[in-house]
Amino acid sequence: MQIALSTAVPGTVPEVAGRVRAALAEQGFGVLTEIDMSATLKNKIDVDMEDYLILGACNPPMAHRAVSAEKQIGLLLPCNVVVRQDPAEAGRVLVEAMNPQIMVTVVDDNPALAEVADEVTTRLQAAIDAL
Repeated sequence: MQIALSTAVPGTVPEVAGRVRAALAEQGFGVLTEIDMSATLKNKIDVDMEDYLILGACNPPMAHRAVSAEKQIGLLLPCNVVVRQDPAEAGRVLVEAMNPQIMVTVVDDNPALAEVADEVTTRLQAAIDAL
């Protein structure tokens, strides 16, 4: 199983991040958190790295279903979506969303959680495909 659903698109991280937010919104997700890893690492430990943004995406009805099926699954929420400059190619941005199927692998057999993971996977993949 792959850790991420991903794509590569032309542009800059700020441009693509805006497109990612719009694509996520089309699938019922909002962005609850935003972490600028590049700025954080520069400020905290004086390390330079390529533009790297982590968006914490949440679809409230899906999150409710997941937490109702497995209370501890909140440890894996929200769904992280990384928007980062491709270090190998200027002008190309990588967009990577955590594969929701990973949630199913960390708990004992839970059909209700598996259903949620399937639907969230479909929605996240649709958002990525829209880019």
